[in-house]
Amino acid sequence: MNLQSVKTLYLAEMARSLRTVLQSIVSPVISTSLYFVVFGAAIGTRISEVDGVSYGAFIVPGLIMLMLLTQSVANASFGIFFPRFSGSIYEILSAPMSYVEVVIGYVGAAATKSMVLGLIVLATARLFVPYSIEHPLMMLVFLVLTATTFSMLGFIIGIWADGFEKLQLVPLLVITPLTFLGGTFYSIDMLPPFWQTVTLANPVVYLISGFRWSFYGISDVSPLVSLLVILLFLGSALAVLRWIFKSGYRLKP
Repeated sequence: MNLQSVKTLYLAEMARSLRTVLQSIVSPVISTSLYFVVFGAAIGTRISEVDGVSYGAFIVPGLIMLMLLTQSVANASFGIFFPRFSGSIYEILSAPMSYVEVVIGYVGAAATKSMVLGLIVLATARLFVPYSIEHPLMMLVFLVLTATTFSMLGFIIGIWADGFEKLQLVPLLVITPLTFLGGTFYSIDMLPPFWQTVTLANPVVYLISGFRWSFYGISDVSPLVSLLVILLFLGSALAVLRWIFKSGYRLKP
């Protein structure tokens, strides 16, 4: 393991975020804060509690997960797409670095940025609503696994995309709708039985449910099932990345 090369790539990606603080950090935090204001004021006046938790506090884990999923994918996809777009990817591929080290550098930086944003949003939420964290260790486990897994997904999207339009296709048309329909602002127990069954086919439900359980001890599905789903995603992403680098898909002419 060439730790120096991993460190160099990691720090380069982190430095890129620091050069665009308004876009990378300030903008997601402001957007999430607006969700607290709009949904807390509009829906919170009609729904006082969900499963014994005030509505404002109930949506905190969902909003953090919404930001975490979208930012993990966006950071990782742009991080690998831009070197491909500019042609500097060949310098990385010809450097004395293994494919594993390249993935660790890019994915590690994207996951770190997403987790920092998640913690900032968590602190910002305290300004709007009081909340508790019953299982802080499991909260961190869900945070790290989700950020890492979706950063890998973003890395895959960044390799697959051959233009800026495709780069935004999956996040806008797949990730964001699934997150909104995955229980971010409601419990699936509030839905009719038929739609509860349909919603369980949405994989994001398990991520949000497990993360919410770490806060309040309530969940729509078993926390163990949520953890297994995240690990399944992680394994699938690793398998796809292994195939990409072995075949040179979209990396080698």
